[in-house]
Parts: sequence; structure tokens; C-alpha cells
Amino acid sequence: MINSARYRAIRPRLVVATSLTPLRRVLSSRGISTQELDATKGARERVVILGSGWSGFVLSRQLDQKKFQTVVVSPRSYFNFTPLLASTAVGTLEFRTTLESVRARASGIEYFQGWADDVNFNKKTLSIEQNAIQKSGGTDALPRLGDPEAKSRLRKKGQVFDLSYDKLVVAVGCYSQTFGTKGVRENAFFLKDVVDARKIRKRILECFEVASLPTTSKELRKQLLNFAIVGGGPTGVEFAAELFDLCYEDLRKIYPSLIPFIQITIYDVAPKILPMFDSKLADYALKTFKRDGIAIKTEHHIQELRPGLPGQQNGDDGGCFTLKTKEDGEFGVGMCVWSTGLMMNPFIQSALDTVHTYPMASAQLASPMPSPASENWILQRSKRTGGLMVDSKFRVQLSTRSTDETAQPAKEATMTDVFAIGDVSVLPEALPATAQVANQQAKWLGKNLNQGSLEQNSFTYRNLGVMTYLGSWKAIMQTGGKGEIKGGLVTPSDSVRSDAPRDRCIVGTRGRSWGRQSTKQEMELMLEAQRTFNASSMAPPSSLGNAGAGASAGATPLFEGTLPPTKCTS
Repeated sequence: MINSARYRAIRPRLVVATSLTPLRRVLSSRGISTQELDATKGARERVVILGSGWSGFVLSRQLDQKKFQTVVVSPRSYFNFTPLLASTAVGTLEFRTTLESVRARASGIEYFQGWADDVNFNKKTLSIEQNAIQKSGGTDALPRLGDPEAKSRLRKKGQVFDLSYDKLVVAVGCYSQTFGTKGVRENAFFLKDVVDARKIRKRILECFEVASLPTTSKELRKQLLNFAIVGGGPTGVEFAAELFDLCYEDLRKIYPSLIPFIQITIYDVAPKILPMFDSKLADYALKTFKRDGIAIKTEHHIQELRPGLPGQQNGDDGGCFTLKTKEDGEFGVGMCVWSTGLMMNPFIQSALDTVHTYPMASAQLASPMPSPASENWILQRSKRTGGLMVDSKFRVQLSTRSTDETAQPAKEATMTDVFAIGDVSVLPEALPATAQVANQQAKWLGKNLNQGSLEQNSFTYRNLGVMTYLGSWKAIMQTGGKGEIKGGLVTPSDSVRSDAPRDRCIVGTRGRSWGRQSTKQEMELMLEAQRTFNASSMAPPSSLGNAGAGASAGATPLFEGTLPPTKCTS
């Protein structure tokens, strides 16, 4: 039975529309099959967007629904506001602050929950594997070792259906890069999804509860409260700072005797942390962490992460892990959070590996050739990242595959109806894989598609700066020019959302939302309440998403959710 007070606190707020036109638009767009989708298409072009992150969702809200039938395909029915995940993992912000339900701001966009398995560029069709029933979540590609629910969380292959498109936008995003390090994929904690943040919060609570037991030895307490963070970029640094705040502002009041055992360490293979910042700002961060007791171990190489304690075959290990580095050998940790970079999505690595048939109707050759259909064409990729090479208009590039070293130089072509944006795209002048970049790319592409000005314009990135929280309400900020700010003048809130300022005020007066055991149930209740409330109001099953930036002009939302972000920094 749903607790009415909790339901009211998390349910979406109903906004009474001043006109029935938006409601009619919503009701008329409830396409639940490809046949109904075709019937409602009319003279519009169908734009299929693969992915629901920053670039995918923002683009879906930018496109003019009168000109385009927008269809989003993604395995998730919610968007993660990733810059705030570190704050939610320690209870500074609630999980709902980082979630944007795709059905909360429906405006004629259709959505299918599934994975794209294959693309036929010549026929302009996609093979979609549905995954509406999926027990696993987060960024874990494999079940965690020792998890009693491991078998039940393995995803079964869903049914496959075909979906046609007029324009295709690939915005599937990336996964966490593990570099093939033994045991990392199975045992590390990642921070790419709200499900990951929930797992981290649960594990931190477990570590402190086990450490507080009278049967726990002093040595085991040290290992339980030894938190390793691999990756010295903004994500790793911000999580270390948030964890420090949690331990020394909140948990010291609950577990005062355990504070001397806490150790937070950041590991990175690079010679310094925060390489994207000016050296003065990076040094300020280093000094701040040193003063707070957060250890920084650069030029360290992780070799293995496995369950259990070093040299212990039997006995209680408290759920600890053994972390092995080339420099320090083996030692026990209560948790290892992994944030070392990005790797390409399997869809990019495998499904888009080959062009089955050259798309004669939609590809433009860079130079004339007699019979392009007889050549073996592939998608151009970045040698460094494996991402899709695009031109200044985000159109995917093709090239012929050479058969031997003496072959003629590869021929090139541009697909005029296939685009790639976000982390999977690589422009001639490479840009960092950040939310800020993806957001700008999506807005530019949507605007130019609406105006039909794609041929006349080229994308130009505007650097709005980067910011990283360092704990104790201190941060560093580097603007797009030469300006910089450091210290307490910079607040840890790197975006404007309706719930985030409120949650941070609560932290200052009542502490973090930490002691609750029911974080999983709360999130499930929130999503179920959202689904139930939307269904009762007959909102359409539309797209996966991000914050609702760039909503279609004239569309009145039936539900008022969180405010869109005004700036993205990491």
C-alpha cells in the first residue's frame, strides 16, 4: 500500500492547461505500434534519435513537431542529470533531483524502450530489440560477484522489430572505461546513473554499520572505512569531496568513534589530477585535499580488484575488496569508485562496424567515382577513441576499406541523413566529452534542422567554463577565457534545478538524507507514481530524457517537473 504522505511528496505537480489544444495534441500522439506511427506521420519527416542523454533529449525537445515526427529509442525511461550524481550518492541531494521522467514533459514525441541492434542505411531501417522488462540497471554490464540476485538480474533478449527513419541521429553515449583491468567491471562502483548512486549510498552505509559492530576488529574497521576512488577528473574529485563532507559533517555525529579510521584516497595514472584546469587551480585543489586529509596518489597503476581481503580465504570480510596497484601491492578497501574515462557504446563498436549497402540516395561523394556501390564502405572512426567521425554539421562520414597496402587512397562520402552528436561524435577539431558540449551540439542541430539551414551553417563550440566542487563549500571554476575563481565564493551547485537548492538548504539545517534504508523503494515508488499518474492523465509514452530544455514552442506541459539546467560543467 502506498504511503499517501510520501506519494504526495514525490508525485509530479499537476498544472492546469489554459487550453485544450495541448491535451488534444497529447491524446492524438499515443502511437504504440509502428503501424500507428506510420499512420500519424503525415507529410512530416521521421527523425529517430538513439539515446536519451544530454544530446538525445535536448535534440528531441528542440525539433519542431510540425515539421518532424520525433521518435526516441533508448533503454531508459528517465534522464540522469549527471553533474549532480556525486551529491545524490552521499545524500546531499535526493535521487529525484537528478531524474527527469521522459513522460513528464510529453509534447508529441514518441518513445520506444529498447536497444538498436543494426542499421540498414540503404533501406533506412533500424532493428530494435525491446527491453521494457529489464531487471538490471545502472552502468554494470555484468552482475557483481557474490551478489545473490546475480542470476535474476541477467537480461534476456527481447523481441526485435523494425523501425524506418528519414533522418537518424546517433546519441547513445558512452560507458565507463575499465581498460580491461581484472575484476573492475564486476566489483567496482561506477557513477554514470542514479542506480549507481543508490548502490554507492547503500554500500557506504553498510561499511559504517559493520564497522560499528562490537565484533568487528580494529584492522577490519580500517579496511571497511578505506574508500578508494580511481580517476582524478572532475567526477572522482567531486565524489571524494562529497564523501568527505558526509563523513565529517554528518557521520561524525552518528559514529564519532569511527572517524579516526576513515581514509579517502584518489588514484590516477596521470602525473596530476584535474588536468583540464589551469595548474594554479589544480594546485589549489591539491592543497585543499591535503589539508582535509584526502590522499592523492598520482602515477599509480591499478592491476586488479577482487572481493575479499588480502591473504584471507575464510572469515568475515565485511564485504570488503582487495585493490592491487603496481606501486603499493595489495590492500583492503571498503569500496572502490571507478571514474577513469569513457569507452564507446557496444552499438558503436559492433552494430555500426560495417555499411551493408552503400546508400546511393543519401550519400554525397567527396570526389566522383564510377561505381560506389561496388566498393566496401565503412564508417570513419577516430583512431584514438573509436568514435564516429562527423563533419562540422554532425553528418556521419564514410570511407572505402583498402584491401592491401598498395591500394588507392580511400574514397570518402558524407551521409546527409545520418548524424552523430554527444560523446560518440568526433568533429575535425575534437572537443571534450562533456555535458556542456553535448548540450550545445543538440541545440545547434535542432535549430538548423528546424530552419533548414544546415548547409549554410557550421557548428562552433562556445566554452562556458568548468567547475569542480572541493568540499566544505569550496570549489574551483575556470571560465571560457582566462578568468578563474577559487575558494568559498564558488558554490557547489553547478546548475539551477528546483529541488537542488532546497535540498542543500536542508543539508545546512538538518543534515543529509542519510539514515534511510529505503532508498531503492523510494526511487521505485517515485517512478511507479510517475507512471500511474501519467497513465491516469493519458500522457503519451514519449521519449527518454534530460532536463526539459528546448521544449517545442506553444506546447503547454501537463506536468511541472524540475527546472531545466542553465549551465552544465562536467
